[in-house]
Amino acid sequence: MKLALLTIGILFLCVGGMAIKIWAKKGGKFSGTCASQNPHLNPEGEPCSFCGRTPDEQECRNK
Repeated sequence: MKLALLTIGILFLCVGGMAIKIWAKKGGKFSGTCASQNPHLNPEGEPCSFCGRTPDEQECRNK
């Protein structure tokens, strides 16, 4: 029972932290969500498959 309460508490803190981050950000957007901007996920420098932006562009645009 203690383990279940501890797990639920940690999950609550994580979800609460994400909610605070969204609330505190202007416009409620996560920053750097394009995988094309991460050199470990995109070593070839290909454009984002979701929005089409290249790694040198700042933000992912939503379709």
